[in-house]
Amino acid sequence: MPKRDGRKKDKNEIVVLGKTTSFTGILKFETTLRIQGIFRGTIEAVGDLIVDKDAIVEADHITVSSLTVFGSISGTVHAHNKVDMMTGAKVHGDVTANRLRIADGVLFEGKCKMTNIDKDIEIFHRPTEEIKADLQRSNVRM
Repeated sequence: MPKRDGRKKDKNEIVVLGKTTSFTGILKFETTLRIQGIFRGTIEAVGDLIVDKDAIVEADHITVSSLTVFGSISGTVHAHNKVDMMTGAKVHGDVTANRLRIADGVLFEGKCKMTNIDKDIEIFHRPTEEIKADLQRSNVRM
C-alpha cells in the first residue's frame, strides 16, 4: 500500500471497484467512488457515487453527496445534493435528494422526496393578474 505524503486528497480523485470486483460490507469514502462490479451492504459517504452500466448495487441504504446511476441499484437512497438516473438505469427503492433527474428509458420503482424546497413559493397557484402587475412594476414589457 502506498504511503500518504501528507497532501490533501484531490477532490477529483476517483476510486474504482472494477468489473471483476464483488464486495459485501460497509463502504465509507470522501472522494468519488465508481462501482463497475457488484456491491452488497451499506454505503455511508460524503463523496459522490457513480454506478456504471453493468454494475449491481444492493444496499439497505445509500447516503452520498451525489449519485449517478447507469446500472442497477436496490435500496433506499439519500443524496445531499443530487441524483441522476441515466438511460438504462434501474433503481428500486425510495430516493431523497435536493435535485433529481430521470432520463428517458429509466426503470424507477419507489418514492421520491425532494429536500431543501422553499415552501413559501407558490408559482403555480398565483393569479395571472398578479404576475402581470409585478412585471409592469418592474418595467418589464410582455
